[in-house]
Amino acid sequence: MATSSTIFIASDHAGHKLAQFVQRFLEEKGFKTQAFLPTTRVDYPDYAKLVCEKVLENKQSYGILVCATGIGMSMCANRFKGIRAALCVNSHMAKMTRLHNNANILCLGEKISGVGVVESILEAFFSTEFEGERHIQRIQKLDT
Repeated sequence: MATSSTIFIASDHAGHKLAQFVQRFLEEKGFKTQAFLPTTRVDYPDYAKLVCEKVLENKQSYGILVCATGIGMSMCANRFKGIRAALCVNSHMAKMTRLHNNANILCLGEKISGVGVVESILEAFFSTEFEGERHIQRIQKLDT
């Protein structure tokens, strides 16, 4: 995956520290990021919506959403047509969601995954290209 793609990152207050780590990690790898990281109590759907809209406006971009578990962010993000958000807790899930599902948003849980695991998730997600082929028809059905 080209490091020229913008990665939009957002969190709620419960995912703030992990989201900061994610932003630093990706920037050190040469990725361009834009982050929306509140420090006060906020409602996660507002931040999920913000990133989904950015990803839909910028087709070559990706998003990362972080909350306490990643569950709420992923549920909210997947309500947007054209968004394929995946909650990943290990690198195999991250690889497979890119390979088979062409995920464009990665969801993480600050209280679920430590930074070592998150590093491996990010590396797998951003080093795996979509396989295409038989999976194209399947992901098209997600937007019906």
